[in-house]
Amino acid sequence: MSITAPNTLAGHFLIAMPNLAEPPFSRGVALLCQHDENGAVGLLVNQLSDYRLGDVLAQMQLECMDGDLADAPVLIGGPVQQERGFVLHREPGHWESSYRINADWSVTTSRDILVAMAAGDGPRQAIMALGYAGWDAGQLEQELMGNAWLTAEASSRVVFDTPLEERWSAAAGLVGIDPRQLSGYAGHA
Repeated sequence: MSITAPNTLAGHFLIAMPNLAEPPFSRGVALLCQHDENGAVGLLVNQLSDYRLGDVLAQMQLECMDGDLADAPVLIGGPVQQERGFVLHREPGHWESSYRINADWSVTTSRDILVAMAAGDGPRQAIMALGYAGWDAGQLEQELMGNAWLTAEASSRVVFDTPLEERWSAAAGLVGIDPRQLSGYAGHA
């Protein structure tokens, strides 16, 4: 059973077309967390911030003994509320402020998930992002009609197993496209 409503792109990637050149969306891959008649919210999953997870945990006065976890990159989730953290993860868990995107994905904004992660008890597959991308009602649909984005069902392999610099191409590859072969303009017949 799908948790998402029909005709929603929640749980899908938005893959920036070459003509979408403004940062942070240039060569961006966003995982849509919410999409309905009121608009859409997503997290970029391939834009590196200047921070590491250990920096964020230290700022929150949380000690992390796992060097690999402390060195995990923190991503730029989007241009909106970049001071706010979002943890995108696979296992739903029981966190204070968590939103179930669909049967496979959740996003959590509460401190308790970071406490658990620092203690080694967090989700096995998770990334942290600062900020989010948002679209007003109808805005994303207009951008899709204007060929600004490709869409593909989100893949944990792309998010968790593919290096950041390869995620754009890997996401487009999910629908059989090499984005480097695409032109930077769109035409309509």
